[in-house]
Amino acid sequence: MEVIVMIAQLILGLSILVGVHELGHMLTAKYFGMRVEKFSIGFPPKIVGFKKGETEYSIGAIPLGGFVKISGMVDESMDTETLKAPPQPWEFRSKPAWQRLIVMLGGIIVNVLVAFMINIALCFIVGEEYISIDEVNKHGIVARPIAKEIGIETGDHIVAVNGKKIHDIAELSEAFLNQNGSITISRNGVEKTILIPANLLDKLVEKNAEGFIEPIMAYKVLEVAKGSNADKGGLEDGDSIMQINGVNVPFYHQFKDQLNANKNKKVEVLVHRAAGDKKLTIQVDSAGVLGFRPDLLIEPSVRKFTFLESIPRGITNSVKVVTDQIKAFTKIFKGELKASNSVGSFFSIGKAYGPIWEWSHFWSLTATLSMVLAFMNLLPIPALDGGHVMFLFYEIVSGKKPSDSFLENAQKIGMAILLALMLFAISNDVIRNFF
Repeated sequence: MEVIVMIAQLILGLSILVGVHELGHMLTAKYFGMRVEKFSIGFPPKIVGFKKGETEYSIGAIPLGGFVKISGMVDESMDTETLKAPPQPWEFRSKPAWQRLIVMLGGIIVNVLVAFMINIALCFIVGEEYISIDEVNKHGIVARPIAKEIGIETGDHIVAVNGKKIHDIAELSEAFLNQNGSITISRNGVEKTILIPANLLDKLVEKNAEGFIEPIMAYKVLEVAKGSNADKGGLEDGDSIMQINGVNVPFYHQFKDQLNANKNKKVEVLVHRAAGDKKLTIQVDSAGVLGFRPDLLIEPSVRKFTFLESIPRGITNSVKVVTDQIKAFTKIFKGELKASNSVGSFFSIGKAYGPIWEWSHFWSLTATLSMVLAFMNLLPIPALDGGHVMFLFYEIVSGKKPSDSFLENAQKIGMAILLALMLFAISNDVIRNFF
């Protein structure tokens, strides 16, 4: 069921994003009098469709993309037969360069506007849930091995990131993305600034990385999985686990440490429940798991916005996606971040949506992906919108239009590049998830 939920969210999210992107191309093309032959969400074979006017609308069986076919345009269909005839007034190639430029930017612009609208609506309706730095510092932080390597210890308190006081634990990401990033911690009342190595982000996205830091959190048993070792051992919903093999484990990281140290063994578990304390014997599996969902006792905060406040906040949240992408690309080009650790495909997107359908998370991630799609499509690679934009800018500046044969060959090269990138992304996901 969890896999089905992830796939359903992936298909719906991509269908929305591809649909609005191609809609941007279609509407601008029709506005300038270009003939739009086909509009499809999903790739062939066609499941269902209809024709209205000059345009055939359809839904394809492969829900991982889509396309719009404009007469007289060299595109991914590589249908160049019509280009052998003289240009017709309704064709893409017969229109002024500035109109063709707007058509090519139409999908990108709509993706940006959709992200703006979603994020503005989320800010106004839901607000922003976050973990405040005060809540994080209530018990301090758990330092994972990568954090320990650079000098952070469990129990430390976060004071500042890049020299600035922070209010939200999510602001910690700025230390990894910015050059010369730093984290200031407080340990036993003494502040210390720790510089972030340039390659730290690369380590954090490695397959077996255990994370960086997390809050020290109290916990309870929220839900015991039926048939699990926890269920067989007598653990109940609402139990508070006090000890594992006589070791006090009031915080979740201590509990996990004890389980990891006792994989494939039986452990004595002291629990507190309303009827009184009880000792249980439970088998730990090979993954260091008993089989229950924890209730992590950390209190999130919510920022609320008026409608007018939501507008700049939603736009800022959207734009930040692109600036973070640029920072990540910069690190890749500098060799500080491996492309294999940063590039993923539909597997990664599905996992990001997650196994639980929560509408606020669905729309937030869809808005993020809409900005990512706009940014990626603007890259100057032939076959992407950005490639067409690049050639159109050349035409506008130089006054010379590239020949149809040049555009056709550029399209073939671009398609080869995109296919190679897609195979690279899919292979990364396969290696990360199955090997």
